[in-house]
Amino acid sequence: MRQDPSQSPYGQPRRRGFGFNPRLLIIVAFAAYGLYYYFSNRTVDPYTGEKVLIDKSIDAQQEEALGLQAYQEILQQEQPVDPNSQIAQQIRGIAGRLVDKIDEVEGALAQEHGMQANNFAKDFNWQVTVLNSQQANAFALPGGKMAVYTGLVPVAQNADGMAVVMGHEIAHALMRHGAQRMSRGKLEQMAQMGAAAGGVDVGVQQAIFSAYGVTSQLPYARGHESSADEVGLMLMAAACFNPDEAVPLWERMAAQAGGNSGPEFASTHPSPQSRIEHLRSLLPKAHEYRQRFCTDGSAKQAGGATF
Repeated sequence: MRQDPSQSPYGQPRRRGFGFNPRLLIIVAFAAYGLYYYFSNRTVDPYTGEKVLIDKSIDAQQEEALGLQAYQEILQQEQPVDPNSQIAQQIRGIAGRLVDKIDEVEGALAQEHGMQANNFAKDFNWQVTVLNSQQANAFALPGGKMAVYTGLVPVAQNADGMAVVMGHEIAHALMRHGAQRMSRGKLEQMAQMGAAAGGVDVGVQQAIFSAYGVTSQLPYARGHESSADEVGLMLMAAACFNPDEAVPLWERMAAQAGGNSGPEFASTHPSPQSRIEHLRSLLPKAHEYRQRFCTDGSAKQAGGATF
């Protein structure tokens, strides 16, 4: 006689329960910790007034150490120009003018958002090296270590154009964009570990993280670029450079790239046109900062010298 599978051997109906899936608990645990990490490490950026994620365990000394390590590694791979050369001295002079205005600009921007400046970069040891390379690029690392590639000189054309780029790079360091990326990367790593430990299919994981990249990760990076454009423009204007040079500078940068930037939604940077339109909208405010903070009359009249 065939036994009904719904019956127990003793004639009682089997209980149909929901089996417990321990992997679900793992996913929930990772998600809970991720939320805790996110909300417990939120702070307000005095430059933008926006809430940002920065791991509280990352302090100025740690950022400076990381920046110095990266800087030394780069210098081992690149060829610095003679620090006594004319171009090196000119670029150091531009950097000095920009750095001298950091506290004033940070204070003014923080006040606009009803905040006090936190002067996170007050102990940065600013240093700029000119590297012999055809790259039209520059960077500033946490802690104040900077580099400008000689390939940027003909594109910048003058000190005003160079100050646009260098102000932008300094702004990245001031707003702790590196620490923000590290903190966000930690959250992303938690999500990947939780998905793997929870048994989420590899194909599903790839689809989710691809969608995340386009809808969140890339816009996040573009947001950093736009905010650095704004703070950098205020900084160079306060240092007596001409902010009107920002638009032609980025037009030259776009021409130098040869239209190979690709679609904006798939890039970590705004498109050249978006960037130019944003900078144009900021020019009235930049001129206000120049009028307010450029107290050196001779520098104000002379502007930036041609290289």
